[in-house]
Amino acid sequence: MKCWRVRPLPGGSALRGTMRVPGDKSISHRALILSGMAGEVEPEIENLLESEDVKATREIIRKVFGGGTGGEEKGSAETQKPKNAAEGGDPVLELDCGNSGTTIRLMMGVLSGRKGCCFRLDGDASLRRRPMERVAAPLRKMGACIETNEGRPPVRIEGRELIGTRVQLSVASAQVKSALLLAGLQATGTTEITSPAPSRDHTERMLNYFGVPVEGSGNGRAVAVRGPASLAPRPVSVPGDISSAAFFLVAAALIPGSELSIENLGLNPTRTGILDCFDAAGVSWEAQGIETVSGEPRGKVSVRAGEFSAFGIAGDLVPRLIDEIPVLALLAAHSAGGLSVFRDAAELRVKESDRIARIAEVFGRIGLVVRTRDDGLEIPGGQSVRGGTVSSGGDHRIAMTAAVAGLVSREGVIVEDVACVETSFPGFQETVERLAPGVIEAIEG
Repeated sequence: MKCWRVRPLPGGSALRGTMRVPGDKSISHRALILSGMAGEVEPEIENLLESEDVKATREIIRKVFGGGTGGEEKGSAETQKPKNAAEGGDPVLELDCGNSGTTIRLMMGVLSGRKGCCFRLDGDASLRRRPMERVAAPLRKMGACIETNEGRPPVRIEGRELIGTRVQLSVASAQVKSALLLAGLQATGTTEITSPAPSRDHTERMLNYFGVPVEGSGNGRAVAVRGPASLAPRPVSVPGDISSAAFFLVAAALIPGSELSIENLGLNPTRTGILDCFDAAGVSWEAQGIETVSGEPRGKVSVRAGEFSAFGIAGDLVPRLIDEIPVLALLAAHSAGGLSVFRDAAELRVKESDRIARIAEVFGRIGLVVRTRDDGLEIPGGQSVRGGTVSSGGDHRIAMTAAVAGLVSREGVIVEDVACVETSFPGFQETVERLAPGVIEAIEG
C-alpha cells in the first residue's frame, strides 16, 4: 500500500511563488462527453486532466461513440453499437467507470437516449456503494429504461426514445442536473430542471459554448434545454481545478510568512465558495487577470498567511464548495478562536467515503477536536496539529487534507492509502515537493 510521510515545514520556511494545478476535473469530464456526442471522439482539449477518473470517461466515450479502433468514421454511432439479443451476440456493452461518480451519473443521461443499445455501467468497490437512484428516477420520468442494484451500481440501461419533462430535484446536484440535460439533448420537447439551490453550471456553460442554448431562471435554480439538439464540436481549454488548488490555498493561509499565487485557476462563481469562506474568516486573498475562455472564467488567485477567525458553511454555499469541506475543516481548526459550524452538508456522507465520519476520525488521530452532526461538523478554533498516522479510507480529498495537516504539524503525519489521489490530482506529491523540498516522501505501508 502506498503511503506518504509528511514532515512539518521547517521553522522559518514558507510557501512562496507562483504555481499551477491540473485541469478541472468536472470540466474535463464534460469536455470529453460533449465532444463525443458532437462526433469528436479524439477532441482538441487543452489542459485536460489526466487523472484516473477522467481516463475512465475517455475510454467510455471511445467505446460508445468511436469504437476505440481508430479506423471508423468520427463519432459514428454504429461502430460500437451493442447488438440486441434478437440480432445475436452479446446484448450489452460493458463500461467500467472505475471510481468516478461523475462518469457513471453523467453517462446514465447520455446512454438513456441511445435507442436500440444496451449498456452496463459498473465500477470499483467504492463506486458500488454510491447512490444512483437520484439520477435513475428522474430519467425514468423521461422514458428511460434503467435498472440499478438496490439503488447502487452496477446500472443497466436500455436506450429508449426520451420525452422532455419537468423535474423538481430535492437536492442541489450538478451531476443529476447534468445527466438530465444530456438526456434532454436527445429527447423530444423541453426538459426543465428545478433545484432547491444553485449548483455547478459547467454543463450549461459548455452546452452554450457548443451551440445549444440553455435557458435559465437567472438565479441558477432552474434550467431548460430543448431537444433533439445537435452539438457543434469546438476546441476546449480547461482551467485549473479550484478543488485541487484548495489544498495549497489553505496551506498558504496556515503557514506563517507564506504568499502563494495560483494562475490559470477556474473561477466559475458556482465553484468559488472557498473564497467566500476566506472572506468570512478574514483570510487575505485577491484575484487578478480574470478572463473567460471556452465559456469559463479563470484568473490568478493569491493568498497571504495571517490570523483569521471562525466561519460557517450552510445553505446555498454548500454546493459551491462541497469538495473543499475537508481542507476547510482543517483551516477552521486553526482559526484564532470561536466555533466553526458546517451544516446542510449531508451529501458528504455519500462521497468516496462518509467524509463527515472520516474527517472526525482523521482529525482525532492527529490531535484535533471535531464534533460531528448528521449534516456536517462543529470545529473549535485555536487548535494545532500534533501529528500521527491516519488512513485516507480510499478517499483522495481526505488523503490530501491529511498531507496539508502534516505540513503544519508538530511531529509529522503518515498518510496511508494514498494511491486514490490519482483519481483527481496526479502529481500531487511532486507538486508539494517543488514548493517545499524534503517534506513529503512515498513509503510502503
